[in-house]
Order: sequence, then C-alpha cells, then structure tokens
Amino acid sequence: MKRISSLVLIFCACLVSVAWSQQPVPRGRNWRQFHRHDMERWNPFENLLNVHNVGRLGLKWSYATGGYVWSSPAVANGVVYVGSNDGNVYALSANTGAKLWSYTTGSGVYSSPAVANGMVYVGSLDTNVYALNASTGALLWSSTTGDLVYSSPAVANGVVYVGAEHYPGADVYARDASTGAQLWSYSTGGHVDSSPAVANGVVYVGPDDDNVYALNARTGVLLWSYATGNFVDSSPAVADGVVYVGSHDDNVYALNAKTGALLWSYATLGGVSSSPAVANGVVYVGSDDDNVYALNARTGVLLWSYATGNAVESSPAVANGMVYVGSDDDNVYAFGLKRGSK
Repeated sequence: MKRISSLVLIFCACLVSVAWSQQPVPRGRNWRQFHRHDMERWNPFENLLNVHNVGRLGLKWSYATGGYVWSSPAVANGVVYVGSNDGNVYALSANTGAKLWSYTTGSGVYSSPAVANGMVYVGSLDTNVYALNASTGALLWSSTTGDLVYSSPAVANGVVYVGAEHYPGADVYARDASTGAQLWSYSTGGHVDSSPAVANGVVYVGPDDDNVYALNARTGVLLWSYATGNFVDSSPAVADGVVYVGSHDDNVYALNAKTGALLWSYATLGGVSSSPAVANGVVYVGSDDDNVYALNARTGVLLWSYATGNAVESSPAVANGMVYVGSDDDNVYAFGLKRGSK
C-alpha cells in the first residue's frame, strides 16, 4: 500500500449530459476490505466506467488529512473509510468527501480498513487492532498485538485475521470479530506486513522470512509453506484453486492452494510488493522495475506490460474491462485489460 499523499482523492467522469458528481455511489459496488470479498481485487458490479469514458475522469473531491495516506480506502454503503499517518481513521462521504467522523489511535495508520457487519477493523502502528462502529466511529474493542501493525485485516466467518511485526519473529492473529478475543496466533520467522487472504477455510500470508504460508483458518495449524528467494510483503490473491503472490526475489508466483506446489513463476526485473489482481483468467501486478504486467493466470505467459515512470508498488484493481493502478511517478493509470492500452 504505497503512499498517496496527505490527500484522499476521488475521481469522477461526466457521462452524457448527466453530471456524475451529482450521482450517489451505488451501494452494490462496495469494496469492503483490501482484497474485496473474493480475494482477487476485482469488482464484478462496476458497469459505469469503461474504456470509452474513463479518459474523462476528473477530480470529484479531495480531503486533506494531517499526514501521508498509505492506507487503501474501503468503501461501504456510501462511506469511504481510510487511515492516515496522522494517527486517525476517517469516515468520509463517498459523494461529497465531507468528514462523517474520525477516530484517533496512538500512532500512524498504514493498515487498510475492513468493513463487516456494521464494524470497521483496522490496525495501527501503536500495536493495536481496532474495531469501530461504522456509523459513529465509537470504539467497540481494541486488542494489542505487541508490535507494529502494517497489515490490513481480513474478515471472514466472524473472525478478523491480521499480521504484525513481532520481534524477533512475527505473528498472524485470529481474533473474534465481535469481541476481539484471540482465537489463535501463528509465529513466523519474519515481520508480517502482508495482508492475509482467506479462502475456503485457509489463511494465506507472506512475511519477510521469504516464505508464503497457508494456515487452517479455524485452528491456525500450518498446512504448507513455500520458500521464495526473498522477503514477501505482497498480499496473496486466491482464485480457482491457485495462490498468486509477489516476492522481492523479483518473481510473481502461482502456487497450488491446497499443496503449495509451484505451478509457475514469472521473473520481473524488480521486487514485487504489489498485490496481484485476478480477473477473467489474467493476473495483473506491478513491479519495482516500473512496469505493470498482465500474465496468463494458468500458464504465467506474459500478455502485455506497460512501463510507467517509476516503481509500481501499488496493487491493481480491476473493474468493467479496466485495470487501475498507481505508480511512484505520482500518477494513477487506467488500462484496457486486453492490450494494456492507456
């Protein structure tokens, strides 16, 4: 989750003769957590922006926080939830950018919020995971991990899963979503800045001990691990029985979700912090080599790449024939899925 700036930026397009800025944000297009509910960073409900009108995007509103914004926003029921390095979690109107509420933690909030059942879950560098009332921002519970929380929570089946930096190693935690009570933790050999993906009763996560882990979501028991050649802060995506994840050994990996067996790898020319997006049989991912890549999800064969002006640590998002991603060259890009046309 790369720095955006001290502004939360929302863009809009003017379609036909109707000002898009006057239209409400449709509730069916919620993006409630970093991975979205399918763990693939793909929104199948978006149908307004497309290759024909996306070029007319313009600034809808901006909201200035008191610090850098590394946190990726979550959107639910017309509200944008986002953290800031100023220590606050913000709830903003998706239509106007007006602040609805903010909650102050004890340090910077790099973690991306997750919204479920009327609650907002987020981690802070003050070592805590917070559960807030989504409507009011009131604290419902907080629970300490003992160290920094960069990881973004994933919520599934009444459980919050999150990683933390926990010296000398690091832990993956499972907390009861209603109470914050710890259900289990699993100690890895490195910091867990990666955000867990939860699919089919398994938690997938990559710490900086160079491994990708698969844990039983109910018990925390290790199911398998796969060793990459360098640390992993990319958050896995899970689709059709395959785990897709990047590593700072410059590779994107596709692993069998049940066994951890390597299906394919694709070598970029830089570390891969970006978390893959998977849609319609294609994996989209950025690299520190300045490129955005589209890979065949089954074979790993390169379909197209696009060179931006700097490293692409941001994680792509896919919707309605478009892939959206930010670059360290200070630009946000929109590409057509098929040819990488900008």
